[in-house]
Amino acid sequence: MGFFEMTKTALKTVLSRPATILYPYQPAKKTGLTRGHVAYDGSKCISCSICQKKCPSQAIVLNKEAKTWQIDRFRCVVCNSCVETCPTKCLSMDTQYTGPAAEKSVEVFTITYVKPVKPEKKDEPGQ
Repeated sequence: MGFFEMTKTALKTVLSRPATILYPYQPAKKTGLTRGHVAYDGSKCISCSICQKKCPSQAIVLNKEAKTWQIDRFRCVVCNSCVETCPTKCLSMDTQYTGPAAEKSVEVFTITYVKPVKPEKKDEPGQ
């Protein structure tokens, strides 16, 4: 009995289409919910470091003294928690995947210099 079940499964897989795509040769389907990589807009950042605290893989490093924001692409699990918790929405999830990189290449670390923006205070008309 086991031989016939195995033969049935083998014939089914030989005669059917593959369940996956040949990724670098065929582009993957992208939807509005596709998570490619984290995009950063330094002009909106207030250096609150909430993204660093909420990152489960500790891929984001915000150094307030050196005024740098850094993400390690190898550690990032593209979970979207940093994007959801950012109060100024300076982080967004891009649908484009990052290209392949070697472990010691420059593209692994995205270092951005931050110019901290302070939220504007609204003047009250009675004072």
